[in-house]
Amino acid sequence: MQIVLYQPRIPPNTGSIARLCAATETPLNLVGPLGFSLDDKHLKRAGLDYWENVRINVWKNWEDFAAGLESGARLVMTTARQGLCYIDHCFQKTDYLVFGPETWGLSDNIISRGHCVIRIPIWGKVRSLNLANAAAVVLYEGYRQLGMLK
Repeated sequence: MQIVLYQPRIPPNTGSIARLCAATETPLNLVGPLGFSLDDKHLKRAGLDYWENVRINVWKNWEDFAAGLESGARLVMTTARQGLCYIDHCFQKTDYLVFGPETWGLSDNIISRGHCVIRIPIWGKVRSLNLANAAAVVLYEGYRQLGMLK
């Protein structure tokens, strides 16, 4: 599996997700335009000293990312309010877990390019979960289903 952050905006979220990727040996794809510089101190601080352990790919835009997809890749789009509950999705090793910008999420245009849409149920009065928390929840469920947790 791989994590894809489409136009991320908040450096500490991206840094935390990079640390998650380092901890799980999961490739991280950053699809631009990014809302910050890769030299941002908050980005670096959230990722701590694990950056050298992150397999990171930075893409100029969605088109470049899509052109670089591996054969058989499935784009699993995540949203806050629509789609299948993430635990009901049957994850595969070829899944790319796509998360949108923190402030507005994935557009319908990007969502329509995916294999499927999943969500994490929210029944409180908040609009969405923190991006780094959502990425961790979905990624670990995928690895649990694939029998990869030790």
